[in-house]
This record gives sequence, structure tokens and C-alpha cells, in this order.
Amino acid sequence: MSGTQQVLAAGPVALNRPWRPSWRRHLHGSELAWAIAFVIPYAVVFFAFVVYPVAFGLWMARKPSLYGELVANPFYARTVINTALYVALGVNVKMFLALLLSGFFMRRRWWIKALLGIYMLPWALPAIPAFVSFHWMLIGEEGFVNSVLSALFGIHGPLWFNNRWLALGSNIVSYIWKWMPFWTLTFLAGRLAIPQEIYEAAAVDGAGSCRRFVHVIFPLLGNLYLVCTLLSTLWTIGDFITVSLVSSGAPYYSTDVLATLGIHYAFDVAQPELGVAAVMSALPVLIPLVIILMRTLQTREVQL
Repeated sequence: MSGTQQVLAAGPVALNRPWRPSWRRHLHGSELAWAIAFVIPYAVVFFAFVVYPVAFGLWMARKPSLYGELVANPFYARTVINTALYVALGVNVKMFLALLLSGFFMRRRWWIKALLGIYMLPWALPAIPAFVSFHWMLIGEEGFVNSVLSALFGIHGPLWFNNRWLALGSNIVSYIWKWMPFWTLTFLAGRLAIPQEIYEAAAVDGAGSCRRFVHVIFPLLGNLYLVCTLLSTLWTIGDFITVSLVSSGAPYYSTDVLATLGIHYAFDVAQPELGVAAVMSALPVLIPLVIILMRTLQTREVQL
């Protein structure tokens, strides 16, 4: 019987038993000194680059009048809508397509393995040149996309960054294009961890591809899918690079998200407190997501 099975077999008493770290019993003298010496640099870096910036940001955005000024500004309401659309569409479309494509890359043909290497290139590229290239492919009538539309179909493409919805869509598409390979690889690793006997049993039962995905693969990957979606949501809410480099908020800051609006207030308008307040206004969403993520990880660790 494995260790996890023994814990589960012991019942709630074993799970509720207070946990005592073993290092308190075993570290003495020089061992304790070495342990403290290794922890201190990490603690200093953590305090300097995590605790202090967050605490200073909360202090800068402490005045309730800042949030009243934000709400009164029509730019803020539009930015909140942009952020919600950017996160909801970007994360969910990306994760679902990544889950589907991970099944495609499970096939054992040589050309699919070669295609996987090519497919991973957007994620392997540095973010700044990737998004700058995406911006120049769409900019103006002479951009790459509009030139292809004109040469192949005789169509004059739109001015992508002169329309709010086209510019916002460009941000979402470029974000999905950049980060979907990473999550595809994550789900591919999850699929490979499923025992082959489960696939064989499903095939013996006559389950086709769709039924096998719905009744076998997705339930087994459900925990992984949930955790990855929560993580991706947390990262995407704070994403600044994509919108800043692809649309730059065009037209006239109408495609800004909270991260870029905060930079706009802090540097372009010289109101750093208002910029920090704009970013901190996402905390009512971020904090519950972090709590759900931590509880999910703890629950899944006991159930596995």
C-alpha cells in the first residue's frame, strides 16, 4: 500500500493530526546555523522584491478618494470592460484549444512530432520581439496581413488599430498565439501521465474519440485544467506587455487594460498614486482567485 493510500485508509484522524516539522527536532548547532545562512538571502530578496513593493503600493493607493476619481473617469469603466473581455476570452479560448491540441500531438506520426517543435516557436520567442512583430504585421495599409489580403484576394484590409474592437481582438489573438503552446505542452504532459491501460479499456468498450475525451480524458485532467486556468487568469490580469506592444491602447486608450492604464496614469499623466490605485483595484478579483487556487491545490493533494 502506498503512503497516500495509508493516509487515506487511516481516515480523518490521520488527516487532522497536527503536523510538526521535523527540522525542529533534528537541526542543532552548526546545522541550524547553516540552515539560517541559506534562508537569510532568500528572505532578504523576498522582502526587497515582493513584500516591500506590495506594501509600498498599498500605501500609495490607501486614499479612498483615488478610487472615487477612478470610478468617475469614463476611461476606467471602459478599461474594466476591456480587462474582463481580454481575460475571459484570452484565457478560456487558449486553455480549451490547448487541451484539444494536446490530443492531436499525442499521435505517434513523425511529422506531428516535427510540427510540435514548430508549434512551440511562438512560446520560445522572447515576448517583446514577438509582440512587436505582431504589431507591425497589422499596422497600416502596408502591414503584412493587409498586403496578403490585397495580393491574394484583392481586398483592402481594415485599419486594425483605428477600431476599438479590432484592436482589442488583435490583443486577444496575439496573446493566445503567444501562450497557447506552453499550456498545450502542459496538457500533453498530463495526457502522457494517464496509464495506457485506461485508453485500451476505453477502446475495448467501444468508446470513440469524442466519448473517450468526454468520459475519460477530461475527468482525469479536470484538476489540472482547473489549476492551469486559475494560474493563467492570475497572470493574465497583470499582463502588461501584450496590450502595450500590440495595440498600445489604440485608438486613444480605448483598448487599455488595468495594467496599461496604471502605467498611463503613472508615467504619461504623472499621477503615480492614481496609477497604483488602478492596478490595485484588481485585488478584489485576485485575492479570491489566489484563495481558490490554494484551497484547490491542498484539496487535490489529499485526494490523489
